[in-house]
Amino acid sequence: MKVVIINKSDAIGGAAIVSRRLMEALRMEGVDAEMLVVDRQTDSPDVHLASSRAAIRVPFLAERLKIFAANGFNRQDLFKVDTASDGLPLDRHPLVREADVICLNWVNQGMLSLRGLKRLLDLGKPVVWTMHDMWNMTGICHHAGECERWQSHCGNCPLLGARASKGDLSARVHRRKANIYQGDLMGEGRLHFVPVSNWLAEHARRSSLLAGMPISVIANAFPVPNGMPEHVGGGDKFNIVMGAARLDDPVKGLPILVEATRILAARYPEEASDMRLTTFGTLRDPEALAGVAIEHRHLGRISGEENVRDVYCHGDAVVSTSLYETLPGTLVEGQVYGCVPVSFRRGGQPDIVDHLATGYLAEWDDDIVTAAGNIAAGMVAARRMAGEETRRRMYQSAARRFAAPVIARKYIDLFEQLLREPKR
Repeated sequence: MKVVIINKSDAIGGAAIVSRRLMEALRMEGVDAEMLVVDRQTDSPDVHLASSRAAIRVPFLAERLKIFAANGFNRQDLFKVDTASDGLPLDRHPLVREADVICLNWVNQGMLSLRGLKRLLDLGKPVVWTMHDMWNMTGICHHAGECERWQSHCGNCPLLGARASKGDLSARVHRRKANIYQGDLMGEGRLHFVPVSNWLAEHARRSSLLAGMPISVIANAFPVPNGMPEHVGGGDKFNIVMGAARLDDPVKGLPILVEATRILAARYPEEASDMRLTTFGTLRDPEALAGVAIEHRHLGRISGEENVRDVYCHGDAVVSTSLYETLPGTLVEGQVYGCVPVSFRRGGQPDIVDHLATGYLAEWDDDIVTAAGNIAAGMVAARRMAGEETRRRMYQSAARRFAAPVIARKYIDLFEQLLREPKR
């Protein structure tokens, strides 16, 4: 079986990392899997360029200019949306032509247009689209936030500012997606969506675009070692870890974390005196962590998976205060290396954490103080939970749900099923 995995990059961004892991996992299971990208960062012989760097700039700039005009020349929201108006002729690439199965991942910003998607479907091969966010089910956004227009039809898009209207850019792209999806569903039915969490799948089934489309939930693969790894812990303090590529990205909810430390110090002074917060990731606002009320150290940007794992090995808990996450990898990696996860009961977190068994799921609240108080209570609970038995449960849970061979086998089963299905 020949499989081509298509993603914008092989190393930059969460989708890139898990897409490359999937390719490697499939190859370990005997599948002839290769990866097609436009931004190649690794020297893997199984990763190939879809085009030259110069060629990708043409559709990338063309799409951005159209978005820029449609949003009233608003730079702030320019990269919060994608339209797939322009892209590369991926259907002509030899890897695509030779493949038995095409596996799309994150293919925005000029890599694949909606016209290009139609041409891929016209090849008659199964096209499996792994969903890392909500873009497949919305007009133009990757995370809808509080907007629920995607459940019926888009339009009056909050990200288009003064240019928003009933028939705006989001509505037009929504219609184009609907025509392609429904046309495939009524035709050969070669397009199959794979949300990486049950939360994302539930949203997809409620959406007007993906309701009725074939959907299978398969999580991302994570590097789970054979045998529970050694855990060092925080030593003299209960070490709570939180990290992200950009730590003060508004989606990550950093103000909730800061407020949670204040509540810890005020409500749980004995526990707080025994805690240390360790953060890592870039900060655009150097004052974003100024209000942390417990012992704290910021490690800055950390590169390399081994270095990130070392941080988790020296942690005791890992916290995520994200406003929404599809399947937060920090919680999985933290579990594997001995950190008790603390997060909100929303997004893909319940796919990772069994409350009070392999972590703590706090209740979300729109009020920041209430939400932060729930996270603070979770940190205290994690301190009580931490220990050898909890680490064993966490490792076994992660290995069962996210280990690369497990995920590869699920994809192989899906690929084989789709290849057996007769064309309609």
